Amino acid sequence: MNKDQFAGKWREMKGKVKEQWGKLTDDDMTRVDGRWDQLSGRLQERYGWEKERAEKEMNTWYSSYEKNNRGRSTDENRFGSERNRRDEDDRSQYDKDKKRKAG
Repeated sequence: MNKDQFAGKWREMKGKVKEQWGKLTDDDMTRVDGRWDQLSGRLQERYGWEKERAEKEMNTWYSSYEKNNRGRSTDENRFGSERNRRDEDDRSQYDKDKKRKAG
């Protein structure tokens, strides 16, 4: 695990980190600010884990994150979910219009 890469990707990963570990607060996320050791400490506090368990959980999650996002640019990572939401909204509107015309 390259901690410099982790720090460099923090802005794009924050939401995913919070999804993974829902007990982390917004204040925790601000304090972590891309520092691996700070995230480890916060996970230990919030989940009552030993340091080794927190590190293992983080390594497993980060490996999965990297695998799922390999080859995607930062803009795709940052804006991909926004694009997906717009597509879903468009489909939803299409379905509503279709029902209105049929009904």
